[in-house]
Amino acid sequence: MTQGWSVDSGATFVRRLGKSAAELGNTSQGKTCPDVWELSNGDIAIVGTDVTEAFADRLPDDVSVGAHERLVVIPRNMVIAAKPELPDD
Repeated sequence: MTQGWSVDSGATFVRRLGKSAAELGNTSQGKTCPDVWELSNGDIAIVGTDVTEAFADRLPDDVSVGAHERLVVIPRNMVIAAKPELPDD
């Protein structure tokens, strides 16, 4: 199976979507994760906790995590804070 999308490793961080973890009360460590960012090519970068192994046996049947991928979790309030800045298309 051919991967239809691949990461553009030359993309740069353009802007945070939503609020920082500190602003939302999700960290007391200042600049540490989680975070949501728009990249220069329009893709979205998520900084979160790697839960790939913890969730491996609970993935829905139609979900898989490739060897080059990681499942990350971020707080719900971060996604809600970013939602107004996400494009509709």
